[in-house]
Amino acid sequence: MPRLGFGVYQNYTTHESVLEAFRAGYRHIDTAQAYRNEAHVGSAVRESGLERNDVFITTKCISKTHGYDKTLRAVDVSLERLAVEYVDLFLIHDPFKGTELRLQTYRALLDAQRAGKIRSVGVSNFGIKHLEEIRAAGLQTPSVNQIELHPFCQQKPIVAYCREHGIIVQAYSPLIRGKMDHPLFMELANKHEREPAQILLRWSLQHGFMPLPKSATPARIQSNARLYDFSLNEEDMRRLDALDQGKAGAVTWNPVDVE
Repeated sequence: MPRLGFGVYQNYTTHESVLEAFRAGYRHIDTAQAYRNEAHVGSAVRESGLERNDVFITTKCISKTHGYDKTLRAVDVSLERLAVEYVDLFLIHDPFKGTELRLQTYRALLDAQRAGKIRSVGVSNFGIKHLEEIRAAGLQTPSVNQIELHPFCQQKPIVAYCREHGIIVQAYSPLIRGKMDHPLFMELANKHEREPAQILLRWSLQHGFMPLPKSATPARIQSNARLYDFSLNEEDMRRLDALDQGKAGAVTWNPVDVE
């Protein structure tokens, strides 16, 4: 799984944006049934000329498809929309609907994995309680937990749990939905002769997260991928880490505490 992914939430030029992302070097595309653009992602993959094995595709099923049979159907729907034989990573998009349906959904994804329709199974927006349900049920550990992560919302307890149990942490909204005018971001951008977005993404990578930046602007798609020829020092990281506001720093739905 490539460490840097390209998110397509609320992207209304998905086909063109994904093609631009491929030109910039991205090989991981993160979509979802709720985004209503899986078909556009699939068409861009086909038009790109890249081999299927060279592209890592993540998608997700939202709570309205939770439940064993509904989830199996949801997997088939995603495969049809994407026009692929398998999805590299399939996530439960949210923890709504309660324990029983969460576990039914997870079991369905594991069965779809055994059937060859999914390579890896994971979750999104899961708190420790939800992850512990899976462990208590004796089921395979999720390969990924995708959560909101940036300097203002670091979700440290969930991150620590995931690291302890070998769960990869993906960071959505790593660019704080464009709220990048904090003086520290600007200071570090000037220091490193970079854009504030690159500072935030570099922070995410150096913490071992897998960030999923999104953009529909070609220049920013290109810029957000140029992250590997500089690094933040310990003091830079310490100052960014000090911005954590806990749950109050979230800029999205962040439903990690639902029952």
